[in-house]
Amino acid sequence: MSSSRHRIAIVGGGPAGLRAAEIAAASGAEVTLFDGKASVGRKLLVAGRGGLNLTHSEPFEHFIGRYSGPGQPAGLWGELLANFDAPDLRAWAGDLGIETFRASNGRIYPVEMKAAPLLRRWIERLRVAGVRFAMQHRLIGLRKSKAWELSFANGHTESADAVILALGGGSWPKTGSDGGWIEMFAALGIDCHPLMPANCGWEHAWPSEVLAAAEGLPLKNISVTAGEVTVAGELLIARYGLEGGAIYQLGAVLRAMEMPSVAIDFKPTFSHDQLVAKMQSVRRDFLTEARSRWKLSEAAAAILATQGCTDAESLARQTKHCVIDLSGPRPLDEAISSAGGVKWGEIEPSSLMLNKHPGIFVAGEMVDWEAPTGGYLMQGCFATGTRAANGAVVWLAS
Repeated sequence: MSSSRHRIAIVGGGPAGLRAAEIAAASGAEVTLFDGKASVGRKLLVAGRGGLNLTHSEPFEHFIGRYSGPGQPAGLWGELLANFDAPDLRAWAGDLGIETFRASNGRIYPVEMKAAPLLRRWIERLRVAGVRFAMQHRLIGLRKSKAWELSFANGHTESADAVILALGGGSWPKTGSDGGWIEMFAALGIDCHPLMPANCGWEHAWPSEVLAAAEGLPLKNISVTAGEVTVAGELLIARYGLEGGAIYQLGAVLRAMEMPSVAIDFKPTFSHDQLVAKMQSVRRDFLTEARSRWKLSEAAAAILATQGCTDAESLARQTKHCVIDLSGPRPLDEAISSAGGVKWGEIEPSSLMLNKHPGIFVAGEMVDWEAPTGGYLMQGCFATGTRAANGAVVWLAS
């Protein structure tokens, strides 16, 4: 059978699925992209509300360290991203006529700061390449006969020589990423870790006086420690606890802790002794003076006011190491992304094909990897979509 007659079914219309369709169509295969919703790219559009952070410009050796997950093969992300890295993603967007720019924090965005123009041009490119779109097709079953038989909730069935699944994780379920495929994978004998919230807020019962003074206010230029890991970033005081990029980076560490907590350093550029030295003449109203002399933010001062500090020494100690106990993450449907999914032991890493079911490939957030916000999630979806589609093309050719 020639490659032009190979039928590849792709299920899932997010970035990983759309990218897989692009690669598969370029091979000459007959490509149909199925999605359970009425249109593709819904999660992409939601991500675009904040400007569509496509990727990040940090050095490659740091970039690959942003990805984690239990049982990942050594060197996996170096290989995945070497095949489709941040410059490749920017060039890809440029080919669609979408100019990008590097923000001061290193993140890469479209100049228009919108997702819709990119998505429209991407879909048009796929249609021109011959990709057929089948919307409102929610996958409910897979069965192997001469080819793979796909069953959908609307009663439709389809056969394909290879199947690429990019069904998403469990966050933002209204976009179609609801984790409903877990039961189907169990029927196929594929082991998965439970889907858990990642890149999400964590809960802490703030005293009423903290919320009255600081709810909705940011904590900037801080460092935050969980276990043995320290990150720089920002936090936001939320009614239910803490939000923000710093705690998103620590999600995996916090989930592994029996009693999760973070320690905040409100003044990471000063040592304890330096802070005390700035207060040598102060004999009372230590926090009031510290707000001025240490340039403490309103939110930091509100938290420190509850720590029972009675002198400069104790206040400096809490400023450098203020422990906030956490009761747990926010619900999965509030999370930006999810952890968990198909275990790496079920996957052939060079192609992302399921070991137990040759001809089925997986990509995107349904695989058990996670990364912080900042463009890493989007880049990971593009990279895995590229790998899975190339894997399917090679497997069919062989």
